[in-house]
Amino acid sequence: MVFGWGKKKQEESSLEEIPQNKEISLEDIPKIISDLSKLRKTQTLNNINNLRNDTEPLIHDLMKIGNKLEKDNLNIDDIDKHLAIIVVRGKKQVIDMIKKDVVSLPKISSFDDAEKLNSTLNLILKKVGDVLGRQTRVIHIFAKKYAAQLKENLEVMNANHSEIQKLLKNYNSTKSLSEEMLDVIEQIKNLTELREEKSQKISEITGNVSVINKKISSIQNRIDEIKSSDDYKKYLSLKNSLDEFVNQKSKIKDQINTQFTKISRPLSRYEYASSLDKDQKNILSKLVSEPFDVLNSKNKDSVIVILENVRKGILSGSISVKDIDKTSSQITETEESLDEFVTQVSDYHEKYSQMQNELNSLVSKELVSLENDLVKNTSLMEESVLKSETFQSEINEIDSKIPELISEIEQKLKQFSNTRYTILTS
Repeated sequence: MVFGWGKKKQEESSLEEIPQNKEISLEDIPKIISDLSKLRKTQTLNNINNLRNDTEPLIHDLMKIGNKLEKDNLNIDDIDKHLAIIVVRGKKQVIDMIKKDVVSLPKISSFDDAEKLNSTLNLILKKVGDVLGRQTRVIHIFAKKYAAQLKENLEVMNANHSEIQKLLKNYNSTKSLSEEMLDVIEQIKNLTELREEKSQKISEITGNVSVINKKISSIQNRIDEIKSSDDYKKYLSLKNSLDEFVNQKSKIKDQINTQFTKISRPLSRYEYASSLDKDQKNILSKLVSEPFDVLNSKNKDSVIVILENVRKGILSGSISVKDIDKTSSQITETEESLDEFVTQVSDYHEKYSQMQNELNSLVSKELVSLENDLVKNTSLMEESVLKSETFQSEINEIDSKIPELISEIEQKLKQFSNTRYTILTS
């Protein structure tokens, strides 16, 4: 037989307690948790203290066994001398261990004391178990009268220790559960406050949108009133005339481009080969890309100089072309068309400027201001509506989250107590 002990089987109730049902509000929960926590704490400490009091006499029994064993020579005179040495050594190890490691258990008045008790009892059992395990043959053969009492005491001590550990574990689990519930309650409180804030913002936005809509309606009515006036009709008529007149620009540009396209190749080659001043280079570049933009009385002489320089380049061979005579003739043709082109461009700009000035004089400053206000207020209303929709989406998310948290608390409360709570929400 060797030393060994295990948990005593706990008698289980054949009937489970049927949980009660209670309806409570969210505000009731912290008090329920507090009251139950205090009760659990008191019960746990009482139970641990009872186990401590049941175990303490067994500690004293171990000490007494150590004292008796120390005075008992175990009849070693009747055994082999070499075997006697082993028995004496084993006996000494057991006695030394009991004297050194088997100590009185601390009294219980707090959970710190309970943790200390658990640690002390665990250490005693480990030390006793280790030494008795090594000296099991010495005890069972030569100290048989102590073996049964040691085994019985240690089995009870171990069972009590296991129960103390279980009680501490259950209490810590209960404490953790209560903290989790209080944390969830705080989450619900924060979400509820956040929902109220967002609801208030939606109310404010709704009021602002109503004011903005009235303002937009007033602005639009005034705009419609202005647009129905004779002055505005005259403005529209002139604007249409101006839009139609702008089409003439394309016709003039096409005519000019057709002529300058004939000499575009030598113009392009002269552009890369020439060393003109900045103004002439700009004119030359435009003659290649968009001659309409530079054909005016101010640039006419420069254009002629450029065309003549191109002609000289062609005649000297510095600008190569397929047909010198034909190209020279096209340059002459272009020069002869310059006066007509300049006049057309000048007349166009003059008439366009005149019509634009007349149009500007008919523009209603009030209408411009009103249309700007309309754009701003419409944009402001759209932003407000978008904000309101965003807040409402966040409220919907909160409304779906809070019931989940409520359900989580109900489940934890059911674990925490023997009562099934239903949390009522307004």
